[in-house]
Amino acid sequence: MTIQEICRIAPVLPVLVVRDVRSAGQLARALVAGGLRALEVTLRTPDALDAIRAMIDAAPDAVVGAGTLLGPADVRAAKAAGATFGVSPGATDAILDAAEDVGLPMLPGVATPTEAMKAAERGLETLKFFPAEANGGAAALSAWAAPLQRLRFCPTGGVTPRNAPDYLALPNVLCVGGSWVAPADAVAAGDWARIEALSREAAALRRD
Repeated sequence: MTIQEICRIAPVLPVLVVRDVRSAGQLARALVAGGLRALEVTLRTPDALDAIRAMIDAAPDAVVGAGTLLGPADVRAAKAAGATFGVSPGATDAILDAAEDVGLPMLPGVATPTEAMKAAERGLETLKFFPAEANGGAAALSAWAAPLQRLRFCPTGGVTPRNAPDYLALPNVLCVGGSWVAPADAVAAGDWARIEALSREAAALRRD
């Protein structure tokens, strides 16, 4: 799948911090049951790569990617773990080269029009706008739409159920990235019903 196809699966891409691999499979099943099949597991914990493997095994319908990729080693590790796609906070040549080398579709982060144009020069037309709220939010992406009309974005960073509709109403936004669908307390408590309900609400958000 291409990054654009992955971003079109659902209006929200869950950004997940998995602290205990034993919860990974049930977490994936709850999110998928609620309608969110594309999942980003951030490489911020020791169990992250094992969590990716566990989610792939437990939820065959899920499209599991690896986030917070910071360099070539992370790209290779994500690919080896079975990740379908990668997400990075920035768009360095080293990380993009590594992704091309191993065949890992990437959603690299950009924060300025210059960064977006550089990514576009490499043929990347679907990008992560990060950190979204700190960089002007939906108003900033709206201003980018006309001059950067070929580009599409997944804004992440400070996106909530309250402001997600503002982003999703923009013509250059395919989906938003958010962590609210898997609250840490719900995961720790094994409250999969709550996570499924939050996922269902997120999946129902409109994309104009």
